[in-house]
Amino acid sequence: MPQKIRKDNERKPEWFKIKAPLGTNYREVRSLMESYGLHTVCQEANCPNRAECYGARTATFLILGDKCTRGCTFCNVKRGKPLELFQNEPERVARATKKLGLKYAVVTSVTRDDLTDGGASVFADTIGAIGEVNPECKIEVLIPDFRGDFEALKTVLDARPDVLNHNIETIERLYPRVRKGANYRRSLELISRVESYSPEIPIKSGLDGRIG
Repeated sequence: MPQKIRKDNERKPEWFKIKAPLGTNYREVRSLMESYGLHTVCQEANCPNRAECYGARTATFLILGDKCTRGCTFCNVKRGKPLELFQNEPERVARATKKLGLKYAVVTSVTRDDLTDGGASVFADTIGAIGEVNPECKIEVLIPDFRGDFEALKTVLDARPDVLNHNIETIERLYPRVRKGANYRRSLELISRVESYSPEIPIKSGLDGRIG
């Protein structure tokens, strides 16, 4: 016997929805990012938690533009031909961390396979700029795979981030379907190279729970 179809207008439990905390902090952080001409992964990836993060006066900075040269199927960041690099982006990110009073900043990027170093030099410049403008702020960088370019990776590591993050995202079997342009073994090799080249820098990685 077929199960009864739930009516769309049936009352949902109270915990099913929460009101987004769009208070003063949220508006200030969003306004700050717009005035500095900066992107956040919170905004560009349509993160459902961005109101909570902005409300706590924090965000994950997204450098190198807002268009990715790849197109992972689980990600909402736009895919397409990137624009030219933004002028003085590292300095503007640094000023934003100071303005927000951050003690810990996370900086990630779109993937830029169109750039010779994949954007590694901009990561390094951003680390340096934050260290100069906001020296008490620790810095975590969430980097792409740089197409396996070890010299690009060394450029980032030589800038001395406090934490190096590179997400594996999913299992090897699903890479051809959900991470086109990426390579599972290449990402593992990147993490291994961080450990051998800069063993004093903590390494992070993660899986995306939305992929199945």
